[in-house]
Amino acid sequence: MAAKGRKTASDNSTAAASRAKVSNIGPKLRQAREHKNMSVRGLARYVGVSPSLVSQIERGRVMPSVGTLYSIANELGLVVDDLFTGALPRRKSDRGDMAVADVVNPVLKSGQRKVIKLADGVRWERLTPTPDKDVEFLVVVYDVGAESCPKDALIRHGGKEYAYVLSGRLGIKIGFEEFELAPGDSIAFDAQMPHRLWTVGKEPAEALWVVLNRHGDSRVHPA
Repeated sequence: MAAKGRKTASDNSTAAASRAKVSNIGPKLRQAREHKNMSVRGLARYVGVSPSLVSQIERGRVMPSVGTLYSIANELGLVVDDLFTGALPRRKSDRGDMAVADVVNPVLKSGQRKVIKLADGVRWERLTPTPDKDVEFLVVVYDVGAESCPKDALIRHGGKEYAYVLSGRLGIKIGFEEFELAPGDSIAFDAQMPHRLWTVGKEPAEALWVVLNRHGDSRVHPA
């Protein structure tokens, strides 16, 4: 138990998330689907969910699970950074009155983070001030009972994943192996291996997460 008056990493992240702009991913998904001239039923069939679920996600009435979001985004040709919204933090150029465009501020304050809240208490907070096609740098939070996908469905995609647990305990299944990470533990794995994440115990799990060269997200149902 944390000492009285002492804030945990999870407390600080929660406070920052409350100040940050939460992305409304529904309209972005709908816009991408319509741009591809794909019907709700068509998208649902490719992803393997009901048309009703797709419709509710697009309307913002239901948040998808991590696995469902990855599958939808992949089918629509989107990457995770496409789902974060909001203006980029900028600063004035240091070159006086010269006709130079403003440059992106490399510093991202905690209250400026873009946040995606997913189903069952999963939250992503982007730690880069701008999208990056090669890397995703995130704070990932799993509330008590949260999971990236059901036990009978795993996720896999191209790239490498690296994580460092800040607080709580996080379970990770990679292939046929299961691991439990405690604060201070880290993991690195090939994301092409089918994997699944979930919270262990009665405390939210929070971790720093890096994904390099993600592509081809999909769900896999183990035999």
